[in-house]
Amino acid sequence: MTPPVRTPENPRGLRDLPFMLPQVSDSDKRRARRIAKSLEEHHGDAYCELDYTEPHELLVATILSAQATDVGVNKATPALFERFPTPADYAASTPEEIEPYIKTIGLFRNKAKAVHAAMTVLTEEFGGVVPRTVEELTRLRGVARKTANVVLGNCYGINDGFVVDTHVQRFAQRMGLVESGASVQQIERTLMALFPRDQWCVLSHRMIFHGRRACPARGGVCKDHPLCAGFGVACEKRDS
Repeated sequence: MTPPVRTPENPRGLRDLPFMLPQVSDSDKRRARRIAKSLEEHHGDAYCELDYTEPHELLVATILSAQATDVGVNKATPALFERFPTPADYAASTPEEIEPYIKTIGLFRNKAKAVHAAMTVLTEEFGGVVPRTVEELTRLRGVARKTANVVLGNCYGINDGFVVDTHVQRFAQRMGLVESGASVQQIERTLMALFPRDQWCVLSHRMIFHGRRACPARGGVCKDHPLCAGFGVACEKRDS
């Protein structure tokens, strides 16, 4: 691994990104900074809404959250975490033993397999310690960039990417931060280019907060929200 290099653009000495970010204009960056300031004003208390106390618990919870709500995941995980307190406990079990604890969550059979496989690799190859790189995390079953970014940003304060879920995707498009129809990868890299690196994790939480509270996919109320109105966004109804 290349040693961290401290530069004015990277004062914390974070590792170089493995891909190039798109070019964005200074005016777009200035507008993005104004949006970030407004997000802080209205959602400064935003946080990860998945309950956890240890990095591996957030990893498991995020795997379970795919196509499910955080509320639903949080209802299931207390008993799950009590039954399997360490990665080794998951590894010593079977997917069938995990299933009863997550049967209220959609796709629970596939997710039980993913959790068991991920915790087995975590135990056998990483000594039960959740790794601190996207590359290592995405070797685990059920873990793509979004999950890796959630874990790295919240557990370790490492900003190696921008969490893009449906709320962030909708917010970025509605606010004109990205082009309509942009892929998740394009959205992530554009947001990474627009916003300061040390804000990527917290900004994703603030965008998600706004999406859940003011700008849902259906029946949004952002026409009345000062953040949206301040940037000329007035969406009374959305179909997707």
